Amino acid sequence: MLSRAARPAFKAGAAATTLRPVVAAAPIQSANYATLREINDRLKSIKNIEKITKTMKIVASTKLTRAQRAMTESRSYGETSQTVFNEAETKPIESENKKTLLIVCSSDKGLCGGIHSGLSRYVRRMLNEHPGDYNIVALGEKCKAQLGRSNGKEMVLSFAGIGKDVPTFSDAQAIADQITLLPGDYSSIKILYNKFINAQSYEPTIIEAFSEEAIAASPNFSNFEVDDEVLANLREYAMANSIYWALAEGHACEQSARRNAMDNASKNAGDMISKFQILYNRTRQAVITGELVEIITGAAASEE
Repeated sequence: MLSRAARPAFKAGAAATTLRPVVAAAPIQSANYATLREINDRLKSIKNIEKITKTMKIVASTKLTRAQRAMTESRSYGETSQTVFNEAETKPIESENKKTLLIVCSSDKGLCGGIHSGLSRYVRRMLNEHPGDYNIVALGEKCKAQLGRSNGKEMVLSFAGIGKDVPTFSDAQAIADQITLLPGDYSSIKILYNKFINAQSYEPTIIEAFSEEAIAASPNFSNFEVDDEVLANLREYAMANSIYWALAEGHACEQSARRNAMDNASKNAGDMISKFQILYNRTRQAVITGELVEIITGAAASEE
């Protein structure tokens, strides 16, 4: 049996013992608040990203319509030149002492999936199969940066500013002019680009741009009655046609790939928003439950 004098001291000690967990739980509770704010900030960030990706998808869809129209027009240029060479039975001249010039058609813009890296892998396979037989001309900064790290010695010329807008024949003609000024004498010129199959798929494809010697040596070229004086102009014009065709096809593939990539990014952002929303609600409920426990504990301690 405790005396009356001892009872207040016991109650004070019990109260102190009861209040200690509340003091110890304060830092944990503040950490929960910080976590809740972090989750909320992350949720807002993902929602902003979703808005951006949805907007970029709409823009890419609009540009894809223009790109497909330009691609259809460019095919009339490129296919006409190829028809002439097919009927003339033109074939590249093989020479052990001459290299092949490979023109890689990419662009300066990203956020379009693996469309540019696919071209780079294709080029690396060609160079590994025939080392020392190729020189590279890169159209666009993307493939230039990717191939420059692994095959910088083979790169002789590059062009920037590709892909900002729908390609034009003037752009292709300016590129062809610079390529014809290269000092090297090449047995063959190949143009590598992404061929548009449909809105969901594309594949790396090569167009042959023949040299003057190959055109002049064609078995049926005499049927077209082309003078030797204009043979160089014909070769440059045919190359410009092929480059224009390749750039237009690649631009349509790029816009299609960007639309698909932004659509996938928007879906992934939506999934992350759902997960973070659930996490936010659970964390918020845990914080509220912790506050209720503190209130009830404090009330019980004050009653004693």
